[in-house]
Amino acid sequence: MAERQRIILAQRPEGMPDESHLKLETAPMPEPRDGQVLLRTIYLSLDPYMRSRMSAAKSYAQSVELGKVMEGGTVCEVMESKHPDWKAGEFVLGHIGWQSHAAVDPKGLRRLDPKDAPISTAVGILGMPGFTAFAGMVEHGRPKAGETIVVSAASGAVGQMVGQLSKHWGLRVVGVAGAKEKCDFVVKELGFDACVSHHSDSLKDDLAAACPDGVDIYWENVGGKVQEAVLPLFNEFARMPVCGVISQYNATGAPQGVDNLPGFMRVILTKRLSVRGFIQFDHADRFKEFMTDIAPLVKNGKIKYREDIVQGLDKAVSAFQGLLTGKNFGKQLVQVGEDPTR
Repeated sequence: MAERQRIILAQRPEGMPDESHLKLETAPMPEPRDGQVLLRTIYLSLDPYMRSRMSAAKSYAQSVELGKVMEGGTVCEVMESKHPDWKAGEFVLGHIGWQSHAAVDPKGLRRLDPKDAPISTAVGILGMPGFTAFAGMVEHGRPKAGETIVVSAASGAVGQMVGQLSKHWGLRVVGVAGAKEKCDFVVKELGFDACVSHHSDSLKDDLAAACPDGVDIYWENVGGKVQEAVLPLFNEFARMPVCGVISQYNATGAPQGVDNLPGFMRVILTKRLSVRGFIQFDHADRFKEFMTDIAPLVKNGKIKYREDIVQGLDKAVSAFQGLLTGKNFGKQLVQVGEDPTR
């Protein structure tokens, strides 16, 4: 009997998730019913938001149930169709999670044309991460030419798009990343004006030197010491779109050390900051605009991207751990199956 691989949420992690929480198992290959299609996963997207789905804590979306397949965006090939509008061999963007195959109702699937862009980009620069950057900047960053933006996690899936869009719109772009290789990449390949390392003992001074005219927009991906370094640099009426706080996702208790909240609140008041948390689906009505405006820039190479691809579903947990600790370099993907378009 044919089998599929899948990773289920076996336990809710406290701290960093590992193979005891995310269990790889085999199961019988599903059979599509009338009206369904059988999908084969080619690429699985790994994203920081998945950590909150492993928790039982209340959030903006429902937690994954214990014993269920871990959720995630996927690029798939239709292997078999029992639906009149779909046929075998088509490539689709879906959301079947951490598994090699699934039989699903095709409602909600989006066809992908490899002639338009590599199919992997549908979960990266032209997918949820890229759209997050676009929607967050347009709605909450409200960029103006000549301003300065600081982008945390600058070489990551969202950060690389935020920075390049900002350059496209005429801003001075300063990235914050980890390794020197990442800082060099965002400056030399993506066109950022500067990049500082969050590993530096002089992070605050380095960032101040890179932002001689202060900071008008801070794109928040990480929280922690990067946010602390940006705080004294804010100009009046600066904006802070809050996309993520990855430095806190594995926290098992309250932050230790000095409580910076009173100082943060004072800066919000005195500098009249706009601080706005958002989720990309808040602005789903802008997705068509995103594809119309941004897809051509990706296709002609004006917007570049980098992917970090690991091979095999059995590598998903370790890759996810690396994502949460900054080991990935670019958009983190797991190649679950063969990509016949490459």
